Amino acid sequence: MRAVSQLPHCTPDKVAEHVRAAIGAISRQAVYDALRVLTEARLIRRLQPAGSPVLYDPRVGDNHHHAICRTCGKAVDVDCAVGSAPCLTAASGSNYRIDEAEVIYWGTCPECLADPEGVGS
Repeated sequence: MRAVSQLPHCTPDKVAEHVRAAIGAISRQAVYDALRVLTEARLIRRLQPAGSPVLYDPRVGDNHHHAICRTCGKAVDVDCAVGSAPCLTAASGSNYRIDEAEVIYWGTCPECLADPEGVGS
């Protein structure tokens, strides 16, 4: 939990590196098991952007979204545009009671935009 809180939007490998630096040793399976339990308990949020590794987010309890840089992969929180869940209205006809919308914005982060040699690499 501490690793995810200190490294928002981190991969399981980054969590493992962080935990190993703190305690010396941990198996990859233990990291995956802990992340699964924390996600199931809704203490962290699991994101799986298309074509990207799974990310874990400590921000729970609201319906925020994410922006991901296509160049460097950095992910940041984006507050809900409307404010209350689910932030978007689904087309009628599905007969679902929608309670959450998951939106990922893709683009280029300010750091990559400022580095002309990094853009598109």
